[in-house]
Amino acid sequence: MNAAELREAVEADKETALNRLGSSKLLIALTGADLEERPVLEAAANSEHSAEQTFREWADDESHDAARAAFEDVAAQEAEHYERVAEHLPDEFDPADGGPMHAYLRGRDDAISRVAGGTVGRPLVSVRTHTQVIAFFVNEADEREADLFRDLKAETEAVVDDGMALLDDLCDDADDWERASAAAGYVIQVAYDDYADALTELGVSVKSLC
Repeated sequence: MNAAELREAVEADKETALNRLGSSKLLIALTGADLEERPVLEAAANSEHSAEQTFREWADDESHDAARAAFEDVAAQEAEHYERVAEHLPDEFDPADGGPMHAYLRGRDDAISRVAGGTVGRPLVSVRTHTQVIAFFVNEADEREADLFRDLKAETEAVVDDGMALLDDLCDDADDWERASAAAGYVIQVAYDDYADALTELGVSVKSLC
């Protein structure tokens, strides 16, 4: 296996979850059905902040040099993403940290699982979030905000490419690739389960797409 094959396999295995995460119901779940500008921006800012914290934790204790450098780079990018979103929020905004996906990620302690989960699985979810935020601001006729999230989406997609290249260097055998695939797939599953739970609490059907 190689990284391209891993991504193809993970996306095929998690196709339904990814499709549903890519639906317009995602923002309903993330905002508690409060589809106004500020809750949408707060949800996005919380996501960027949580990712920064995850990658900074990893960078602090990662023994593999290339993985540590990658984590430092992603942490810096996520910090910049947070600041770019937070510029559109009141000064008193205090971001929330964590959530089930990041709880799972922060429990990973080997470079392969961290890279696969954090730079492949997680951004495959994140780009779908960005897509829905872009659509929200397009519908609001706010091209400035839409362009901001188009930029964030493109930069997040680049993280996947970098993560795949790193996995090709890190994985030596079938066991390594199996561990990588499991981590990337489980991140998507955790994100989907959290999304589904949020919709269920709101009394919204998870299965039908809109």
